[in-house]
Amino acid sequence: MSSWAGRTAAEIAAAVRAKEVTPREVLAEHLARIERLDGRVGAFRTVRAEAALAEADAVGSRAGLAELPLAGVPVAVKDNLAVHGESHRNGSAATPDTPAAEDHVTVARLRAAGAVVVGLTNVPELCVFGTTEGVHGTARNPWDTSRTAGGSSGGSAAAVAAGLVPLALGNDGMGSLRIPAANCGLVTLKPGHGVVPAGIGNGDWFGMSENGPLATTVEDLRLMLSVLADTGFARREERTPLRIAAAVRSPLAGVSVSKPYTTAVREAAGVLTKAGHRVRRAEPPYPLSLGVTSLQHWTAGTAVDAQGLDPARLARRTRVHASVGRRFVHGVRTGDRRERLRDRLTPFFTEHDVLLTPALARRSPKAAPWHERGWLRNLLANTACSPFTPPWNLTGWPAMSVPFGALPSGAPCAVQLVGRPGTEEDLLALAEELEQLRPWRRRAPLADQD
Repeated sequence: MSSWAGRTAAEIAAAVRAKEVTPREVLAEHLARIERLDGRVGAFRTVRAEAALAEADAVGSRAGLAELPLAGVPVAVKDNLAVHGESHRNGSAATPDTPAAEDHVTVARLRAAGAVVVGLTNVPELCVFGTTEGVHGTARNPWDTSRTAGGSSGGSAAAVAAGLVPLALGNDGMGSLRIPAANCGLVTLKPGHGVVPAGIGNGDWFGMSENGPLATTVEDLRLMLSVLADTGFARREERTPLRIAAAVRSPLAGVSVSKPYTTAVREAAGVLTKAGHRVRRAEPPYPLSLGVTSLQHWTAGTAVDAQGLDPARLARRTRVHASVGRRFVHGVRTGDRRERLRDRLTPFFTEHDVLLTPALARRSPKAAPWHERGWLRNLLANTACSPFTPPWNLTGWPAMSVPFGALPSGAPCAVQLVGRPGTEEDLLALAEELEQLRPWRRRAPLADQD
């Protein structure tokens, strides 16, 4: 392994601030790893090598280098967010190949903090599905390249898991950070509504989509989240015992949960109990209508994002998804269904501080041309894998995916932590305890191959 490619973001930034290494040297090592490995992973739609090297030199010459929290840290950006001078194609042939006039606010904050944008990462078309493939490439899980990295932030997750960058920016409208993080052994947090600026697509999927970081350690997650939110998420020295509900039942009727994921919840509950938390088995009162509500919001968000695009240039699964959603747009805009869901779940979170669930119901599907397959087949594959993520986009509450345990194949397993609005700090503290008591391997074995 090279000296800096593979280090944490915190380590890189500290070394750059101390002038032990230059941002160009750090970036050059990461670019070399991308060139060596990304042909097998498919994380990036575009790598902006020359522009990034110039950006790294500019960071190295900045007067306030010693004050930059992400000094010289290479980052990847999901291909539905604007990076000045680069097009963002949103995984589609129907979107314009026009360079962005300015950075998205989250990208601007990363750059202001000293980060260097390496490139834009692959996504499924219009970021609709939980697998990442399409006309711009297929993002594979670095732990098992025969399987998808997940979606829709699949390229960003694959880039971090393969050690191509230490941090990546993604977003989450129905699980699009947590699904690929769980598949690829990363830690992520979908912040609660309003914590990090959104501005994703045409209306943030009615306020359900949130931008957030993908990282290999909780320390790095805190670091990037603090920059994105423009507020501190410092580590707490004192830990308060929390009331934790451990639940393994799928929120969606008819979806089964595989044994590795239920086992992960039970073992994580045991670890947290020994750490002094009050953990008990308790299932949230999910309504039977949750599946219908999720489908209505999911498809309606796509219907809005597809407006103005040439349908003939969209994949069939996207066209059908948008067509289904058009009939729901008006009803979804009222927010009534989301408010009823919050009202139903609030008493549960009055009794419990945090909900612990599986992050997924089963491992990710095979990496395949899912964009060429029918809409119903995609719908069923997505629902079977990730029933646990959508409720928390509908409520707008914070939720994390944390690596915990392993699948029979050796690939990572993961749990989800959910809290009330404003409890990001509690979730981060719990994730840090799990990291300390059950450390996870930070990168896929592929990352250490020459």
